[in-house]
Amino acid sequence: MPDVRLDAEWLHVWCEQTHAALAKLTESFQARFGFAPGSNAVVHASEASHQDTDALVELTPIPSDLTTMYWVIDEVSLPDVGNGRFVHPASLVADHFRVYGAIQIHGEEAALVFASGGGGDLFALAGSGRVWRSTTASWSGQFDLAAASLQEFFEGLSRQINDQL
Repeated sequence: MPDVRLDAEWLHVWCEQTHAALAKLTESFQARFGFAPGSNAVVHASEASHQDTDALVELTPIPSDLTTMYWVIDEVSLPDVGNGRFVHPASLVADHFRVYGAIQIHGEEAALVFASGGGGDLFALAGSGRVWRSTTASWSGQFDLAAASLQEFFEGLSRQINDQL
């Protein structure tokens, strides 16, 4: 079990810092890359997204860090960061769970896919708190460790954004 569990206050601060970094990124994006940026955003949770989180919890047990995340963030869309990074809303996670079920990783508790990359890679959070990344664009392929915790995953997103400033 990782030592770091996701803290809602830490995530609120991450959101503020990410909003500021994304503003800098989009302000210089067209001059640097020759085309307009996509819609890069962190969408804060709302009453509707809280209801979606409750529905997801009723559908299947989810890692506590995922519940914490969805009480702060509805979704994250970063099409211009790396090859794209997307944290899915709880409603989409529920839809995917209904179709694909949980991800089975050897030696790990079942994991839920909660995010993806523009190249089709998937990110799944296990009950241990570890984040796993698919090695292919497949729900049934191999998953390798991507981050020891959800906080580490978000710290990695911050580094990817800041590397482009």
